[in-house]
Amino acid sequence: MTAGESAGVRLTVLGGCGAWPAAGQACSGYLVAYDGFRVLIDPGYATLPRLLASTAAEEVDAVLVSHGHPDHCADLNPLLRARVLGAAPPPALPVYAPPGALDAVLALDRPAMLAGGVELLELTPGRPCEVGPFRLDAWSLPHHVPNAGLRLTGGGRVIAYTGDTGPADELVDLARDADLLLAEATYPEWVPEEDARHLSTAADAGRTASSAGAARLLLTHLWPDTPHEPALDAASRSYTGHLAVATAGHTVHL
Repeated sequence: MTAGESAGVRLTVLGGCGAWPAAGQACSGYLVAYDGFRVLIDPGYATLPRLLASTAAEEVDAVLVSHGHPDHCADLNPLLRARVLGAAPPPALPVYAPPGALDAVLALDRPAMLAGGVELLELTPGRPCEVGPFRLDAWSLPHHVPNAGLRLTGGGRVIAYTGDTGPADELVDLARDADLLLAEATYPEWVPEEDARHLSTAADAGRTASSAGAARLLLTHLWPDTPHEPALDAASRSYTGHLAVATAGHTVHL
């Protein structure tokens, strides 16, 4: 454990692209560290190489997956391979996800390959649990597949994460007084009609952060290769706090 790890809660963005990774980028992936404990949130496409640039696979203590779309969980497979195929495999990795969300990604290998390498734990809205030094709360939020909004509390700090979600009253409770709201913002101001119930905008994220009193807002899951300025402008119309876009390497110290 380094001095930086013990000083406070730290979130490092591994990737923030929605749908697929743009050139040189990665999809959703966020590493949260506190008191020597490391939680990986949403190991989406291309996040593992970025993780391994600073953290060995066996140093990940737990994984949280908001939902089963591959841009949020595909790199769980190579992460588990890196752990179980190493010279000294670590204990099974606790992985929290909605029921059935990881069936497809875990089926990429024969069961014997990953045997003993993963402990699946279901995220249950309304039933908090302890993940290392953190309290984890989950909310059921609307998306094309079951999606869990996540709230991590530890070290006197709160990180709230929406996963991918359409409009929902519960978002304000999820983000209430959070030190950091990490919010899906696929589009700047409007979502195409066919996805309007399942995805959000930067403008939506700004309104949620303002209503919830979140201290910081980090916009993520922007459509690949789109400029950041329209999203930042849309969110800033209702939110006046610290605002940024999640890009690989961006670190927030809380």
